[in-house]
Amino acid sequence: MPQLFFSFESELKNSTPEPSSSHCSSVQERLATYGSEALDTLEHLGLIIGDQEKAQAMLEHFGSLDLLSRASVDQLTPFVSRAKALRLFSSLRLGAVVLREGRERLTIDGPLAIADLCSEMRFLDRESLRVVLLNVKQHLIKVVTVSQGSVNETLAYAREIFKPAIVHSACSFILVHNHPSGDPSPSEADLRMTRRLVEAARILQINLLDHIIIGTPAPGRNDYFSFKEAGVIG
Repeated sequence: MPQLFFSFESELKNSTPEPSSSHCSSVQERLATYGSEALDTLEHLGLIIGDQEKAQAMLEHFGSLDLLSRASVDQLTPFVSRAKALRLFSSLRLGAVVLREGRERLTIDGPLAIADLCSEMRFLDRESLRVVLLNVKQHLIKVVTVSQGSVNETLAYAREIFKPAIVHSACSFILVHNHPSGDPSPSEADLRMTRRLVEAARILQINLLDHIIIGTPAPGRNDYFSFKEAGVIG
């Protein structure tokens, strides 16, 4: 097997540049023969949109796959057709969903587990509010989106938040929302909403374990904020 890789690398070095379509075909053959580990990020991206050169231009423009995955369809269309932009947008979102579903059998034992479970929320360009429903053993029942708003605004009502917990007979739940700015620090509105929901949960006798705000990683700060860790939720 090592000789096979050496031979393949030698052929690449001695070959002349090929048109983008031929290169895509070569990448496809490598993917089929050696699996996904044989391709780098740029090559995977090029396969999705069908053009390696445009894939490189997109990565150079956005700076990283992380930032690219947060782009809207309209931000992608200067580089590719709308149909390809939609395909790429859908592929990136589907990958995030698959990642989340693979984690849904986890026991939720702290804010880090929630931040990991809902990590794809940092890619959203508008605020989304979700409830993570847990059974008596703190195993995940379901993640339900209860509200989606424009940037910097999520309209949340107590009845919308508590309804999924009641319908699914959850023993407890955790509230999760994202900050599209990337900074997970709570606003005054976040604090007011959390205090209001803590009181409502007490009256309804449903245990609100935590409220997590999802942001993006940055030097000197976490990529999430936990109201429980901050002492707002006891």
